[in-house]
Amino acid sequence: MIKTGIVTLACFTFISGCSSKESINEKSSVDGDKKLHIVTTFYPMYEFTKNIAGDQATVDLLIPASSEPHAWEPSPKDMANIQKADLLVYNSPFFETWVPKVEESLDKNNKTLFIEASGGIALMEGTAEEEDGEDHNHDHGHGHAMDPHVWLSPALAQKEVETITAALVKKDPKNKEVYEKNSQDYIQQLKSLDQSYRDSLKEYAGKEIITQHAAFGYLTKEYGLMQVPIAGLSPEEEPSAARLAELKTFAQEHNLHTIYFEELASPKVAETLASEIGAKTKVLNTLEGLSKEDQEKGLNYIEVMKNNLKTLVETLSH
Repeated sequence: MIKTGIVTLACFTFISGCSSKESINEKSSVDGDKKLHIVTTFYPMYEFTKNIAGDQATVDLLIPASSEPHAWEPSPKDMANIQKADLLVYNSPFFETWVPKVEESLDKNNKTLFIEASGGIALMEGTAEEEDGEDHNHDHGHGHAMDPHVWLSPALAQKEVETITAALVKKDPKNKEVYEKNSQDYIQQLKSLDQSYRDSLKEYAGKEIITQHAAFGYLTKEYGLMQVPIAGLSPEEEPSAARLAELKTFAQEHNLHTIYFEELASPKVAETLASEIGAKTKVLNTLEGLSKEDQEKGLNYIEVMKNNLKTLVETLSH
């Protein structure tokens, strides 16, 4: 996770001081005819915001699609981009763990609005595996890790879109009607996706799925499944030998034949367990990064989540 040390903060302070006049000019977008400049952290935040903003704002993606966002940290250039933005949209301080430090480091006259898209959503606690491990930098004084993966529930994604919409309206009230209309249109798509999940998964209520990474707690809770993670909230976390042995027994007792992993993390842990029990591995995409190539093929949050649903139905029915 981010190591916000003296050097990083010094760089940011330098950037803050040198670019204060530039920042004021950039922020004239809200008062004049210039478009809002919005920086978003990782792909779901980018897509949600882009659908709401439409042509009324410039929306930038901060974390490259090829980067694992749990371990990403901003460079001085990234922090300068944040400072010059009208808004920074992020998911949660339990995911983008560097955000609170950056926000605290900004010049007091800076007008960048920091928007926590998951704000107002009751977060679930992290898995026991995560809490028993070493410091994963998710704590933030709460005494335990909280699960930030709310965007993987289409029902909760709607709440994040509503939160982002309210922020855009607050920052740029003259375009209120446009933002709210775009938001309503996108939420209708999310509602349709949510209904597809409910209809398709209702016959599998109570079924367990073994995932390499504890990212699907909100999705499984919403649609009646049970997530059994190999490791905790961080996809880089290595499970203990005892945990693997326990899961091998669990999978055999519950007749589970699929181990799920995500594209941005190494599949070796999932493959190890799968080979032990004669199971197959399948990808469930966490949408933590979506390449430009995939986007050019027409993939987006809605389509990837449809693919995830198709994978779940195909594997649960066997």
